[in-house]
Amino acid sequence: MSAQERLADALYGAGWGTVKKLPEPVAVRLGRGIADLAWKRRGKGVLRLERNYARVVPDAGPERLAELSRAGMRSYLRYWMESFRLPAWSAERVAGGFEAKDLHHLTDGMAEGKGVILALPHLANWDLAGAWVTTKLGIPFTTVAERLKPETLYDRFVAYREGLGMEVLPHSGGSAFGTLARRLRDGGLVCLVADRDLSASGVEVDFFGETARMPAGPALLAQQTGARLLPVTLWYDDSTVMRGRVHPPVGVPESGTRPEKTSVMTQALADAFATGIAEHPEDWHMLQRLWLKDLDPARDPATAPVQDRKGTS
Repeated sequence: MSAQERLADALYGAGWGTVKKLPEPVAVRLGRGIADLAWKRRGKGVLRLERNYARVVPDAGPERLAELSRAGMRSYLRYWMESFRLPAWSAERVAGGFEAKDLHHLTDGMAEGKGVILALPHLANWDLAGAWVTTKLGIPFTTVAERLKPETLYDRFVAYREGLGMEVLPHSGGSAFGTLARRLRDGGLVCLVADRDLSASGVEVDFFGETARMPAGPALLAQQTGARLLPVTLWYDDSTVMRGRVHPPVGVPESGTRPEKTSVMTQALADAFATGIAEHPEDWHMLQRLWLKDLDPARDPATAPVQDRKGTS
């Protein structure tokens, strides 16, 4: 394990061990203070966040983008403060921490007994939404986690999410898809974060007017199992309650090859994600490259010299 990996593991361990013991108002102030400090330092993550927001809000000038990135960092740290504290929350606190619109799309799908796939972008706190599903609705579900380095950090994330009532499968190894399909055929629930895929198997979609790549898994699972595929978007407001919406089902096209059907369905997911992100851009925690143009270093503006916050780069 490298020194950087040991540091990352220690920091996350301290977060889960210390932050969860803080009174909620203290944790909120701490998160906001860390967010503002990171924003003022103008690191790579903040600059990338602004460039991503520039696609979402194309008419925003530099000052507006700076405002958005500050709000975005505060939202991002709210996610982390909540996540560190979630294991210590009571069932009542979890159940009262989220409200969902159009929940009938989920409950009706579960009642059909054919399984349901919830696909989400990196909006607000998807872990809280998952904990609410297992606690308030009493519905267990299966999800997938990317293998992190060091392995001890990955183990922390798995233990954390399993403690919230989730079954967690490793993204690598090749067996996750088959297990997810079995859970769906048994009438179960699968939840997947699905707005970024850098693998060769990702599906190209139009996302805010440019080409990005998103995972094929949700669409393929729906085709193979007959499960209902539902986009979900989340957002924060000024209260302590997170909000969300379950969007109408993404249907399987009646004609076309499997790749063609997968492309149509993944584009429909991207469109639903874009609706939620455009309404609440500051809650989209995308501090990484997403669009294909940005993944090509020769065409990536992030490699250009960076000027001050009110200038351009």
